Amino acid sequence: MASLYLHIPFCEKKCLYCDFYSIETLSPMEDFLKSLATEIELYARRGDGTRFATVFFGGGTPSLLTPEQLGTILSALHSSYTIAPDAEITLETNPGTITPEKLSAFRSLGINRLSIGVQSFKDEELQFLSRIHDSSQAVEAVSLARGAGFENISIDLMYSLPGQTPDQWMYTLERGISLEPQHISAYSLIVEDNTPLARMVKARQVSPNPVEAEAELFELTMRVMEQNGFEHYEVSNYAKPGFRSRHNYSYWSHENYIGFGPSAHSFWRTGGRRSGKRWANIANVSTYSRRLAGRECPVAFREEVGVKELVNERIFLGLRADGVDLDRLEAEFGIQLGTGQRETVRQLIDERLAVIDAGVLRLTQEGFMLCDEIAGRLMA
Repeated sequence: MASLYLHIPFCEKKCLYCDFYSIETLSPMEDFLKSLATEIELYARRGDGTRFATVFFGGGTPSLLTPEQLGTILSALHSSYTIAPDAEITLETNPGTITPEKLSAFRSLGINRLSIGVQSFKDEELQFLSRIHDSSQAVEAVSLARGAGFENISIDLMYSLPGQTPDQWMYTLERGISLEPQHISAYSLIVEDNTPLARMVKARQVSPNPVEAEAELFELTMRVMEQNGFEHYEVSNYAKPGFRSRHNYSYWSHENYIGFGPSAHSFWRTGGRRSGKRWANIANVSTYSRRLAGRECPVAFREEVGVKELVNERIFLGLRADGVDLDRLEAEFGIQLGTGQRETVRQLIDERLAVIDAGVLRLTQEGFMLCDEIAGRLMA
C-alpha cells in the first residue's frame, strides 16, 4: 500500500504547542497552489505502476481551502497518479473553519474521512492551547460532519496539560466518546523546541505535568477506550473495528509514501526493498514556490536508508502499533529478532511488557507505557 500526503501550511492562528511548519496568512495561497500542482506533476514518474490507497491533507489547517481549491488539487493528483477507487481520503479540519456548505462540498469531491482537531471540550483548556474554537463549536463540528454525509470521523484530543487532573481529562474523553466518532487520537502534550510553549516552560510560566501524572492519564485513557469498544492499535490511536486510519497505518507498516508541500517528508523503498530513499522539502512557502517556479524540486535533504536503519525503524514503528511481524522481518531482512535478541525478548515477556502471538511481538498495555525504552533495548 502506498500513500500520498499534502501539507497545507496555512493557519488562522498557530497553536502554542505546534512545531509543524505553518504560517498565519493566506496571502501566498495562489502561488502555493500553482507550485503544489507543479510538484505533483514532477513526481508523477515516481508513482508509475503504483496504486495509491490513501491520500491525506494535513497542515496547518487544510479546511481553510475552498472547495474549488481542494477540487483542483484532487484533479491534479488523479491526473498524475493511480488512486484506488476505494482510497481513504482524509482532510484535517479545525472546528472554527467549517460550515455545513463547505463540508458537503468536501464530501462531494471524494473526501471520505475527516480528522477534526478538537483537543479539549473544556473552554479554559482550549484558550490555554490557543485554539480558535470553543467547546460548543467542537461538538457542532462533529454533528455537521455527520450531517454532510461523513461516516468516518476522527477527533484529536490532548491530555497531560499543565496541572490537568484525571477528572478534567475524563470529562473531555467521555464527551468525545459520547459524540460517537469512529476514531480517536489521544496525544499527550509534548513541549517541542522553538515553540511558544517551550519558551513559557523555560520562563517558568507553566510547568509540565510530572511523568507519573502523565502515565496515570495514559493508563486511564487505555482503560476507558477499551471499555467503550475502541481498539488500541497504536500508542496514541484508538478505533472502532474497521475504522483504523489506513494512511497512518501505512507509515507504521513502513510502506511507501510521497509528500507534497513545504516541510513534507517522503519515503520510498526500492529494488528488493532492502534499501530506500527518504527526502524532505524546504520548510518555507516562499522558497518552495520560487524553486518550483523554475521546475526545481524543493528538497531540503535526501538520504539513503540501508538495512540497519530499515530494521531499526521496523522495530520502533511496529512496537508503537500492532507489533513486529517476526516472519516478515526475517523474510525481508534476514533478521531473526527472537533469536538474536532472545534474552531481551524473554525478559520483556517475563516482565509482562510484551507477548509473542502468531509470530508477532506485541507490547502489552504496560509495555506501551515504556515503548521508546523497549524499542531502544531491541534495536541495540
